[in-house]
Amino acid sequence: MTHLSIIDFALDWLLHLDEKLQMVVQEYRSFTYIILFTIIFVETGLVLMPLLPGDSLLFAAGSIAALDDTLNIYVLIPLLITAALLGDNTNYFIGSRIGVRIFNLKWRFLKREYLTQTEEFYEKHGGYTLIMARFVPIVRTFAPFAAGMGSMTYAKFIGYCISGAVLWVTSITCLGYALGTQPWVKNNFETVVFAIIGISLLPMVFQFIKKKWMNKNS
Repeated sequence: MTHLSIIDFALDWLLHLDEKLQMVVQEYRSFTYIILFTIIFVETGLVLMPLLPGDSLLFAAGSIAALDDTLNIYVLIPLLITAALLGDNTNYFIGSRIGVRIFNLKWRFLKREYLTQTEEFYEKHGGYTLIMARFVPIVRTFAPFAAGMGSMTYAKFIGYCISGAVLWVTSITCLGYALGTQPWVKNNFETVVFAIIGISLLPMVFQFIKKKWMNKNS
């Protein structure tokens, strides 16, 4: 599969996530829980994979849970919270043991600028970065990694980690569950996906504009 084909495949899945996930549910039934668990764990736990659609996936999973009894919202939420927690802890210990040496791997999606952006979040928000970062793509993957690299103790890390995982998974999954049955959402899921991505990227955009503005006036 060529690089362009991979991009087309990823975009097709992202923009039609509700339909694709519904197909997965119909084919794999209860095994879908394991698939969702794995994706959330990988996005939050492996610093090499920061570009998976966590927010959109949670929303789509919640939507399908409202429409299909195969996915139970009361099983889905604690399961995915657990996946997020395990992912964060894995990433924390990778950061504490390996640190910046992992960037020597020259992985396509592993860019030093992602870590720099995360470190800027820490400078501004401290430990609350772990909670806020949950709602920001890429940054949520690098936040626990940066925490492990830095001076944050595990005792302090785990409190923010639990709060962020519970808030992130519960809020977005429940939003999908509440809105998933609405005709407008079902008929305009692409627009909803773009809205979720756009809102989640706003903190990074504001940070970028602020940095450019400060550099311009310094």
